[in-house]
Amino acid sequence: MRDYRRHWPASRLLIAAVAILVVVCAATVGSLGASLSGLTDARVVLLDRTLPARSLVRDVDTALINQESGVRGYALTANADFLKPYSDGEQAEHRAVAAARDLIQVTRPDLVGDLDRLDRLATEWRQTYAEPLIAQVRQSGVPQTTVADAERGKQLFDGIRAAGNELGGKLDQAAADARRQLDSVARSQLWLLIGLGVLLVLIIAGVAVVLFRIVIAPLRGLAADVRQVSSGDFAHEVVAGGPRETVMLGQDVEAMRVRILSDVQELRRSNGELEQFAYVASHDLQEPLRKVASFCQLLERRYSGQLDERGEQYLQFAVDGAKRMQVLINDLLAFSRVGRLTREQTLVDCDDLVAQVLDNYSEVIERTHATVEVADLPTVRGEESLLGGVFGNLISNALKFHGEDPPHVRVDVERTGKLWTFTISDNGIGIDTEYAERIFVIFQRLHHKDDYPGTGIGLAMCRKIVEYHGGTIWLDTTQTGPGTTFKFTLPAVEDDEQ
Repeated sequence: MRDYRRHWPASRLLIAAVAILVVVCAATVGSLGASLSGLTDARVVLLDRTLPARSLVRDVDTALINQESGVRGYALTANADFLKPYSDGEQAEHRAVAAARDLIQVTRPDLVGDLDRLDRLATEWRQTYAEPLIAQVRQSGVPQTTVADAERGKQLFDGIRAAGNELGGKLDQAAADARRQLDSVARSQLWLLIGLGVLLVLIIAGVAVVLFRIVIAPLRGLAADVRQVSSGDFAHEVVAGGPRETVMLGQDVEAMRVRILSDVQELRRSNGELEQFAYVASHDLQEPLRKVASFCQLLERRYSGQLDERGEQYLQFAVDGAKRMQVLINDLLAFSRVGRLTREQTLVDCDDLVAQVLDNYSEVIERTHATVEVADLPTVRGEESLLGGVFGNLISNALKFHGEDPPHVRVDVERTGKLWTFTISDNGIGIDTEYAERIFVIFQRLHHKDDYPGTGIGLAMCRKIVEYHGGTIWLDTTQTGPGTTFKFTLPAVEDDEQ
């Protein structure tokens, strides 16, 4: 016998499988978290810093153009309205430069010098060219521009535009790099998700295979062994593997099989003794009874009239006792043979069967002026002689235990699922519901033998026969009217079996 302590319990196997899945899920979540963090950082660099910084540099360029246009217009016209674009552009430039510096310092600190150079060139242009020209025009009140001043201002402003374009180009390149980085992180995350999904599927499949081999397969093998034993092969050994619980269950089933095998052997021995007893009862015991009854009858005939009334009564008691003992022995033998001496079960037409029973009791029916109603009965599978005994016992009881009115017996049937439910009712003396189970116990009589003849085996015999055929029999205690109603079931025969 296997030592179950060497096997892991199913709970530990389940914990191990769950632990593996938890570790894999945790690793999956951690990897996805790191990947999402990298994706978020790449998105922030591109969308929240690089692209806004490039836009702010464009705003600086636009603000400088506005300033240059305002200064040139004011120098050509001496109209103070042209100074508004100049002053607004200067303010816009300062705001854009400050905002761009904050973004560039975080994302591309190497470009802060380029932004400072742009800001310095713009400041120099205003201090060396724009402000002096504005002051000169404001002081004279007339346009004060010359070709030489215009050329100098253009050169200074071209330097500013060149610095701005250079910075913008670098930021464009930075944006392109950030976009490529974002795409790369996104692709990496996609492949990571695919890889983690495949890994998770493989691990789940592996855990499922392992659990099947160490849990399901042993249970399936144990179930197959149990089915083989339950089918009657008690010599088949039950051996279980797998987790500790399965091994322990297999050991319990094996111990039960050994006990059942021992009981079967003991039952066979007991059946052999019962068969020997049946042989003795049918031959050795009945022979003395026949002799007693025969000689008592001889004494009765030979010495009839020579014995007093008491003597003749004693002889009648002896003959009656011997005959009743013979009937009792025959009934006991018949009861013991039900289910033990089996014959081939055939299709039995219950209509014909009940007709034969009624023919056997035709004298009783005529003497008691009984009426018997029989419904259209089905065909069932069983031993015809045994089923005839069931109908015979129940109908004879209905004819025997009648009241003052002539017996009225009704045989009905109805289909209930896979069973036929037969009903035999009468208008007789009835049975109290408290005796509903007692009447099916052997030798349990509700009346004295002098009131109603019989051995008290009939209903017990009916129960044994009906249960042998796969049905049940009971007293219908729901009946409210007079009489008695017995019901019993028999398996229905499918159409293709008829």
